Amino acid sequence: MTDQANQGVASAPPKAARKISRVEQAAILLMSLGEADAAEVLKHMGPKEVQRVGVAMAQMRDISKDDVSGVLNNFIDAVGGQTGLGVGNDDYIRAMLTQALGNDKAASLIDRILIGGNTTGLDTLKWMEPRAVGDIIRYEHPQIQAIVISYLDPDQSAEILGALDPKVRLDVMMRVASLETIQPQALQELNDILEKQFSGSSSTQTSRIGGVKRAADIMNFMDRSIESSLLESIKETDPDLATTIEDLMFVFDNLKDVDDRGIQALLREVSSEVLVIALKGADDDVKDKIFKNMSKRAAELLQDDLETKGPVKVSEVEGAQKDIISIARRMAEAGEIVLGGGGEEMM
Repeated sequence: MTDQANQGVASAPPKAARKISRVEQAAILLMSLGEADAAEVLKHMGPKEVQRVGVAMAQMRDISKDDVSGVLNNFIDAVGGQTGLGVGNDDYIRAMLTQALGNDKAASLIDRILIGGNTTGLDTLKWMEPRAVGDIIRYEHPQIQAIVISYLDPDQSAEILGALDPKVRLDVMMRVASLETIQPQALQELNDILEKQFSGSSSTQTSRIGGVKRAADIMNFMDRSIESSLLESIKETDPDLATTIEDLMFVFDNLKDVDDRGIQALLREVSSEVLVIALKGADDDVKDKIFKNMSKRAAELLQDDLETKGPVKVSEVEGAQKDIISIARRMAEAGEIVLGGGGEEMM
């Protein structure tokens, strides 16, 4: 009995040997810092990066000393020969920080990040809940609404549009699709108006926003029922535009057109729990594509999880699929993968 127990213990992989994703490594590193230092790092990250790291923080459980040491050593090795971290935009996700760290700690970090920052009036909207942004622009001229919708991230814009009246939604989306450039002075005037309500004083250099691609990006994040209804309305108004938008959209089923190397890279960024839920509503071609790009053992475990997983709400499946689509699009924009089908056109 003792020998069997010892064999069982010996056969189990050591906890420290588990693979830690890059997002988890970033979360561990930030959690190892004090609030002030973490805030200095976060202020240079984009909203999607903060969101992903925040989710990873919230899901962290049982981190060993070996895990922390390994992450710190990897970080030191990675930046040892660099003069900077290659940081990005001064944008943040308030909701993710609150979810990850709780109200008090999140508020402290957010205050430290925002003080002395260069957040513009439009950038401030990225901190707000979509419903609150919708209330702010609800009675503005549709062209103003279109500019704001074009400027925000597609997933946030999709939620805002989803809360608008269908006729207004169609008008705004048509304007988004036809909006290619805007005079810097006009954009600055909009910033000035918003900054009367929010803090910030930096001018923006952005003059090119909107367009058919942006419309397609936003459509990708809408609820399926709203997306279908809006696309049908666009078809009735401008069939050619609707076809172009549809061609540029990247949906979950398009994953079967991504090359094997891209799928393998994508799977390294997706948690097993999200993948299982997403595949509950996927067609066989997508499932086969996923299975063939995993090790035999990993594919068997995934199939077992799918079989033992109970019924899942359609909204949960769609949410998981949209999460994976979002990761795929982020990786495509970073040049890490190439999206197939409509994705190639989009690239």
